[in-house]
Amino acid sequence: MPEFERLTDGALAAGELRAARLADGTPICIGNAGGQLFAVRDECPHSAFPLSNGTLLPGARLECGWHGAQFDCRTGAVLEGPADDPLVRYEVRAEDDGVYVRGEAMTS
Repeated sequence: MPEFERLTDGALAAGELRAARLADGTPICIGNAGGQLFAVRDECPHSAFPLSNGTLLPGARLECGWHGAQFDCRTGAVLEGPADDPLVRYEVRAEDDGVYVRGEAMTS
């Protein structure tokens, strides 16, 4: 099983989105939705727009800045189209010195 990779120094503030990359080059969007960290592939499944350039809305809703698709950033579920496919999610954890993401997509 892939190990956790350190993607940021320090913590993310509530409402913050940040772009990062795994060691294999996979683009990751990490964020803080009301104190809950999440990590998803940094590509909208509808148009490949970087979700880190989107908006984190109340209720853990991540909105793509291009066509307005909205997702539940905790589960990856599509909340509003035009996207049909859910987000690819990654396991994330915070430690004193940064945010870490496991380098393999979650299957559930």
